[in-house]
Amino acid sequence: MNQFVPKLFDVMKGYSKKQFVNDVIAGIIVAIIALPLSIALALASGVGPEQGIYTAIFAGFVISFLGGSRVQIAGPTAAFATIVAGIVAQNGMDGLIVATIMAGIILIIMGFLKFGNLIRFIPYTITTGFTFGIAVTILVGQIKDFLGLDTSAYTGPTIETLDKLNAVFKCINTFNWQALVVGGVSLAILIIWPRFKKLEKIPASLIAVIVSVIMVKLGMQAKTIGDLYTISSKLPGISIPHVNITMVKNLMPDAFTIAVLAGIESLLSCVVSDGMIGSRHKPNMELVAQGAGNLVSALFGGIPATGAIARTAANVKNGGRTPIAGMVHSVTLLLILVVLMPYAAWIPMPAIAAILFMVAYNMSGWREMISLCKTSPKSDILVLLTTAVLTIVFDLVVAIEVGVVLTALLFLKRMADVTEVKSWKYIGDNIDENNDPDSINLKHVPKDTLVYEINGPMFFAAADKFLDIQTVSGSKAVIVRMRGVPSMDVTALRSLRNIHAVCKRHGAVMILSHVNEQPMSVMEHAGFADEIGRDNFCANIDAALEHAKNIVEG
Repeated sequence: MNQFVPKLFDVMKGYSKKQFVNDVIAGIIVAIIALPLSIALALASGVGPEQGIYTAIFAGFVISFLGGSRVQIAGPTAAFATIVAGIVAQNGMDGLIVATIMAGIILIIMGFLKFGNLIRFIPYTITTGFTFGIAVTILVGQIKDFLGLDTSAYTGPTIETLDKLNAVFKCINTFNWQALVVGGVSLAILIIWPRFKKLEKIPASLIAVIVSVIMVKLGMQAKTIGDLYTISSKLPGISIPHVNITMVKNLMPDAFTIAVLAGIESLLSCVVSDGMIGSRHKPNMELVAQGAGNLVSALFGGIPATGAIARTAANVKNGGRTPIAGMVHSVTLLLILVVLMPYAAWIPMPAIAAILFMVAYNMSGWREMISLCKTSPKSDILVLLTTAVLTIVFDLVVAIEVGVVLTALLFLKRMADVTEVKSWKYIGDNIDENNDPDSINLKHVPKDTLVYEINGPMFFAAADKFLDIQTVSGSKAVIVRMRGVPSMDVTALRSLRNIHAVCKRHGAVMILSHVNEQPMSVMEHAGFADEIGRDNFCANIDAALEHAKNIVEG
């Protein structure tokens, strides 16, 4: 049960004062990094700026306290922005709370069912595709604020990515060059500042926000957060949503998508951080912590949360080595919320757009996309591009569903392609024993005996290939060599039963050679082993040929 003990309890056994100081410093620095990001991601998700802070405070604290990683920093991430915005637009905040609570419950169940190690089976092409799609969606959603467009007169829908792009084109005549300057300067700072190694401990996003606020205070005309949102510095109360069965049913796909995303993102962040500090995380405990964190976040007015790779890496680089750093990060944000949150109203929207442009660029993995398109098989490229396009054009739920189904179908095709049924060649069938290069493998086959060999998994997608096993008039024994069959399903077993029935009609005995453990288990469970006769199972091909000889001569 040690896998369900939070990492915090493990590391506290040898905890020192020096490490505590390092954790506190790292936690404060990460909180400063998280502040503008949390606000920006909340706005990108269609909720108020303080709700991003609530998420980093409550979910961040719970996930650090209960998590399976030493250094994980959790909070709002870009991966959730599009799906959260869609839920809020269609179902309001009550819908978001319900979906997040359901996602939290799903994550907890996944953790206790030990699904932590199964998350890695999500195909890389799907995660890369939808991550790129999310990045494009975030970028498109911020063009309006970056250019200072006024869309108040636009009456069309603005939920989907293509709708937002259409709104930009329709309202381009409201372009504000001063907003563009503010956004451009902010973006330049975000790009150039990290290049100065001596200054890298001061977050570029914080500098960009400060400079943009000064520009607006000096007279540059650009909308600020305060122009669009009412900001509260009060601590949130518990949010109890109005819920009904219809809402639960409608939100189930979204909740499942949030849970899968949270699982993938958090465990990927854990793997990256493990490599940085030489540790090992507890994947199942991490899923339970993610679930608990999302439950608490939803109840206290937050949005979905997961492990944030960039903030976790910043924690490690600044000396954080235990979950205390993540908890300090949350407490620091709580103090900032109470003391400084009203000043967030000064932040210009073009600066927020610039921050999200950088978030989108960093998460897009465009180099990896290009590399995969150049080097991957066509089927993988199809899954990659399909997932990316569906994420952009429709939404993440559709993209993941179609991506998983498409991947499964292509996998079945690949497995079916490698499964083959071939008949042995016999001397006299245009084969010269003395000149055949494979003659070293030739074995004596008794008269009136046919030998077939199956290679590859026997399952429904390859069932039609078993029709190649045929009997001829006068055959007394048909050997099916199965040493190359690692597994089989019920459809394949049915095909074997049909072949056995054909053999019986022709008066031939069916002999199975070298049946592996899993196929044998399927046959025994279905009663096929007794039906065919246990004497007709042979350990290897030599024993099968000897058994066939006895049948023919007997």
